Amino acid sequence: MKVSSSVFASFCLIFELLGLALFLRGFFPVPVKSSFSSKNKLSDLPAEPLAGNGPNSSKVPPPLFKRVVIVLIDALREDFVFGPNGKKYMPYTRHLVERGSTHSFVAKARPPTVTMPRIKALTTGSIPGFIDVVMNLNSPALHEDNLLWQAKTAGKRIVFYGDDTWVKLFPKHFMEYDGTTSFFVSDYTEVDNNVTRHLDSTLKRDDWDMLILHYLGLDHIGHISGPHSSLIGPKLLEMDDVLKKIHAALISKEAEGTLPNLLVRLGDQRSTPAGARPSPEINTPLVLISPAFKRKAGMEKPSVVEQVDLAPTLSLSLGLPISQNSVGRLIPAVFEETSLREQLRVLHLNGYQLSCLLRDSTLAYQKEEGYELFRVAEKSHGNWMKLYLEGNTSETLSNMGRKVLRQYIDALKAMSSALSRQLGKYDMYSMVVGTVLLVQMLLLLLLAMPEALSGAAVVDVPVGVALTSLPFYLLCLLCAALHVALCTSASASCYFCGLPWALVFAAIACSAALACALVTMAARRLAPPTKSPSKVSSPGWELSELDMLLLLGTVGHTLSLGASSFVEEEHQSWYFLLNTLCLAVFQDVCRKYFRERRRASQGGAGGDSDDEEQLLPSCKAAGPDTSPLADLGVSRGSEKWLALATPPLTLACCRLLRSLNQTGIQWAHLPDLSHWLNSGDHKVVLSLLSMASLALVFVLVQRRCSAVSKIALALGLLGVYSYRAAAGSVLFPWQHSSRAASKGTMEARFVYVFVLGILFTGAKDLLHSQLVSAEARLRGRGLWEVYSGVVLLIALLLRPHNLPTLACCLLVQSLMAQFIWKRLHYDAAQTTIMHYWFGQAFFYFQGNSNNIATVDISVGFVGLESYVEAPAIFLTALSSYAGPLLWACHLVCYLSSERDSRSSAALGHGCYCFALLRSVPAVFYVLLVTALRYHLFIWSVFSPKLLYEAMHTLVTALICIFFTFMDQSPSPSRA
Repeated sequence: MKVSSSVFASFCLIFELLGLALFLRGFFPVPVKSSFSSKNKLSDLPAEPLAGNGPNSSKVPPPLFKRVVIVLIDALREDFVFGPNGKKYMPYTRHLVERGSTHSFVAKARPPTVTMPRIKALTTGSIPGFIDVVMNLNSPALHEDNLLWQAKTAGKRIVFYGDDTWVKLFPKHFMEYDGTTSFFVSDYTEVDNNVTRHLDSTLKRDDWDMLILHYLGLDHIGHISGPHSSLIGPKLLEMDDVLKKIHAALISKEAEGTLPNLLVRLGDQRSTPAGARPSPEINTPLVLISPAFKRKAGMEKPSVVEQVDLAPTLSLSLGLPISQNSVGRLIPAVFEETSLREQLRVLHLNGYQLSCLLRDSTLAYQKEEGYELFRVAEKSHGNWMKLYLEGNTSETLSNMGRKVLRQYIDALKAMSSALSRQLGKYDMYSMVVGTVLLVQMLLLLLLAMPEALSGAAVVDVPVGVALTSLPFYLLCLLCAALHVALCTSASASCYFCGLPWALVFAAIACSAALACALVTMAARRLAPPTKSPSKVSSPGWELSELDMLLLLGTVGHTLSLGASSFVEEEHQSWYFLLNTLCLAVFQDVCRKYFRERRRASQGGAGGDSDDEEQLLPSCKAAGPDTSPLADLGVSRGSEKWLALATPPLTLACCRLLRSLNQTGIQWAHLPDLSHWLNSGDHKVVLSLLSMASLALVFVLVQRRCSAVSKIALALGLLGVYSYRAAAGSVLFPWQHSSRAASKGTMEARFVYVFVLGILFTGAKDLLHSQLVSAEARLRGRGLWEVYSGVVLLIALLLRPHNLPTLACCLLVQSLMAQFIWKRLHYDAAQTTIMHYWFGQAFFYFQGNSNNIATVDISVGFVGLESYVEAPAIFLTALSSYAGPLLWACHLVCYLSSERDSRSSAALGHGCYCFALLRSVPAVFYVLLVTALRYHLFIWSVFSPKLLYEAMHTLVTALICIFFTFMDQSPSPSRA
C-alpha cells in the first residue's frame, strides 16, 4: 500500500500516542485505596487486645484537645523557620520553637507537590498520584474518607478561610467559609488579607471547634520572583504576626478543667528557587503548639516525619477514627504526656488501620515484615493488658509496656513503608505492550526513510503482504495465547487485561501485522540492488558538515536524557546546539558569498555558469518574498551583508532571551531580567518594552495579510496591551500610577473576537484553495493569516515580560527565511530540523522547564470568569508550547512556498522529519524510564519529563495532521 510521506508520518504518530497512553497508564501507579466504599466509624474500632478470655474494653481513646487551629502557609520552607534567618523573619515562631510548649518537625512531602494533591495528603493521609496534577486545575469534591468528614460526622464545627481548593474538595463540610482563588499568582497581598480580616471576629467566638487558614501570598511571591525576593521577608513577618495573634487568642480562651487547644503551623509544599521543586522529597516545617506539651529548654534539632503522618495524629488526638486510606503513622511525641495505656491504645488503633489497608491491597500481606511485627506487638499488648487489669504495678510491667510501645512503632514504620512502596508497583504488562508499539513505529519510520525522503515522497508499506503471510497468523495465535496466560495468572491487576477481548485481539493483530511489515521492509532494504544503468550511475547519499551537525546534535541530545542532571538542565543542551547551529550556518554563508564565489570568478565568467547558478540566489527558484525588508528596496549588495549579519544577530537575540528567564534547577535562583522587569519600580520600563514588542510583532506579521486582517491584527494587539494594563501588569502612557488591578476579562474577550476573525478568514482561503482552485497565492495568504491568528492568541497568553520572546522569534524567522534558508538552498529535511531546534530552544526561552511547577496555569483563566475545563486545558497547553508551535506553523508556511517553486514533496519531507525527530527521543525516553523505574529521582525528575514528552508528542501529532491536510492540496503544476 503506497501512501504519501505526510500521511505515513501522521499515522505513525497516532499509533505512538496510543502506545504512550498505554505506557503511561501502566507506569503511573494508582494510589493505594481500600476496596470498601464505606468510611471508618467509631463503632468499627477494634477493642483493646487482652490475653485470655476476660472481657476486653472497646473504649474510644479520649480527645487530647478541645479546639484545633491549622495555619497552612503555602510554600513555607523549613529554613524560613528553623534556619539562620528564622529569628529575623519569624521571631515569635522561633521563640516558641526554642522556649515554648511545642513540638517541631521537618515534614517530608512527596511529589507531586501542587496544591490539591497536598491537601488530599494532609486530610486523608494518603500519597497522591500524578493524575492529581491534572485534577488540580479543577478540583472535584473529595468523596474519600478524610479527617474533615470524620470531624463533621462527630459534630465538630469547622470554619475555613483561604484557598478555594478546600471549598471545592469539601463543599458541605464547613459551617462558615470564604475562599480565594489560587491561580492569579500576581496577587500576594489581597489574597492573604482576605483571610486575616476574618480572624478578629472568629477568634472571639466560641461556636467553632476547628479553624483552617490557608495563606497563598508566600507561594505567589515564590512563583513571581523566587524565594530570594525582597518581598519574602515582609511576608514572613506578616505570617509571624498572624501566628502571634492566634496563639494569644487561644491562650486567653484556656480555662481550668477544660482540654487545651492545639495550634498547627505547617507548609504544604516548599518553594525552591524560581518556584521549582526538584528534590525527590520536599521538606516543610511542622510546628505543633499547645499547653499540653512540655516547655522547651532550648533549640532542638527537629525530628523528621512524613507529611501524611499529620492526618492520623490529628484524628486520634481529637478522638476520631483514622481515615481508611491513610498510610501515615501517628507522631508519638504528641501523646507522650498521656498514660502508657492510652499511648498503646492509639498505637494499636493506628496499627490496626494500616494492617487492614495492607491486607486489602496486598495478596501476600501475611509475609510482610510490618504485618508480622504488628501481630507480635498486638499479642504482647494483650499480655500487658492482662497484667495491667490485674493491678500489677511493678517496674516489670512498665518495662514491658515500653517494649510493646517500641514494637508498635517499628510495626507502624514497616507497614507505612510497605504501603508507600505500593506506588512503585508498575503495571509491567501494559508498559511492555505500549513500549512494543512505540518501538515498532520508530523502526517503521527509520526503514521508510529512503522512500519518505525521495523525490516522490511516497512510502510503500507492505500491509497486504503482511496480512496474507503465515507468520502473521502464527504471531496472532502466539500473542493471544500469551495474553490469556498472563491475564489468568497475574498476581496483580492489569489495565490491558481489563480491556474488552475484541479490542485486545485487534491490538494483537495490528502489532503482528506491523512486525511482519517491518520484516518485509527490512528484507527489501537489505536485498542487493538490481543492476540497471540508472541505478548504477546514481550517486548515494552524501552528508555535508551541516548534516553531520544536525545528526550528531539530535542523537547527542537524545542520549543526554539518560542523566538526571541533563534532564533538569535540558535547556542548556538546546542553547548549546542552537549556538553551534548558528555558527555552522554562518560558515555556510561565508563560504557562499566569499570563498566559493571567488573560486567561481577565477574559473572564468562563462565556463562555470552552471556552478554560478547554484552558488548565487536565483530569482526563478525563490518563492513568494517573505522578508519584511523586501518592501524597503534592499539591493543585492546589501542582501549579502544582511545574510552575513543574520547568524550573529540570531546569536545576539538568543543570548538576550537566555537572560530574560532563568530556568532549570542549578541556576534558577540567579536574578534575571524578568524579575527585574516585574518589580514594581520598573513597571514603566516593562510597559515600554511591551509596546515596542507588540509594535514589532505587527510589523513582522501584517505584511502578507489582507487589509481586513491587518486592521483586526492591529486592534487585537492593542487589546492585548489593554488586557495587561487592566490586570495591572503594565501602564498606559497617560497613567502615572498603578490603579486597582482587575481580571481584564472584557479586554481579553475583545482580543478573542479578533483572533477568531483572522482564523476564520485564513481558514476560508485555505478551504477555497483546497477544494475550489489550486491558486498558490490564495493558499499562501490563507496559511499566513492562520499563522497571524495564532501569533495574536499567543501574544494574549504570554506574560508581558515574555513579549520580547515572541518578537525575537518572529524576527529570527523572517531573517532566516529570507537570507539563509532560501539563499543557501537548504532542503526540506535540513530546514525542518532547524525549525525543530529553534522551537525547542524557544520553549525554554519562555521560562519553561521539565518541572511541572513551571507550567503557568493562570493562562487557562484569561478571558474567563470561572474555570471551564476544555478552554483552560487548551490555553494552558498552547501557552506552554507556544515556541514549538510558532516554529512549526512557520515551517508549514515556508515549505508551502517552496512546494510551489522547487519541490512538490517539501511538505511531505517536512512532516516525515518532524515525526522522526519527535519519535526518537520519545521512544528512547520510554525505554529509559522503564530501566530506571526504581531510580531515586524517578518521581521528581524523570516522571515529569515523561509527561512533557507525551504532551509534546500529542502537539507534534496535531501539527503533522495539519501538514497532511496542506500536502493534499494539488500544486499548480498538477492542477
